[in-house]
Amino acid sequence: MTEDTIVVGTLSGAFGVKGEVRLKSFCADPAAIADYAPLTTGDGRTFATIILTSRLKGAFAARLDGVVTKEDADALRGVSLHVARSRLPSLPDDEFYHTDLIGLTVFDTGGAVIGTVRDVMNNGADDLLEVTSPERSDSALIPFTREVVPTVDLAAGRIVIDPPDGLL
Repeated sequence: MTEDTIVVGTLSGAFGVKGEVRLKSFCADPAAIADYAPLTTGDGRTFATIILTSRLKGAFAARLDGVVTKEDADALRGVSLHVARSRLPSLPDDEFYHTDLIGLTVFDTGGAVIGTVRDVMNNGADDLLEVTSPERSDSALIPFTREVVPTVDLAAGRIVIDPPDGLL
C-alpha cells in the first residue's frame, strides 16, 4: 500500500450462503465503517460498496461488491480492511489511533525503559497495551487508562506509564 492507511475492520468469513460476510468494525461508531468506502485490503483489492445488512453480536453482516457466493466470502476470512488516513477525522489530543501507538517506547515515571508497544487490544472494557521487552520472556498487558498511562507523546515516540504495584 502506497498511502498511509489505518485498519478500520476485519472480515471473518461468510454469513449465510448468499455471499454476505461477517464484518467487525473498529470505528468509534461501528456502523460508520460503510461511510469510509472504498476500503482496501492489504493485497490491494478494493471494495467500493459496503452495505451493512444486519447487526450481529460484535459485528455486522455485510454485502461487498464482487462477493457473491459463500466461497467468495469464506476466502476473505481474516482479511483486514484499510482506509487512507487522510479520510479519517482528526482526533482530539487525548485520543489515538491504535496503529500510532504500536512501536512507541514505554518508560516508567522514573525514566526507565519498560519496553515497546507491540499491540493494542480491547478486552471489552478498556484498551490494553501489549508491551514487550528483551529482558522479559513474556509481554506485559498495561491498562490504557489516564491513571496508568498519564503521558503519550507521539512526536517523541514515547509513552510514560505509572503502573500499580505488582503489574510488572
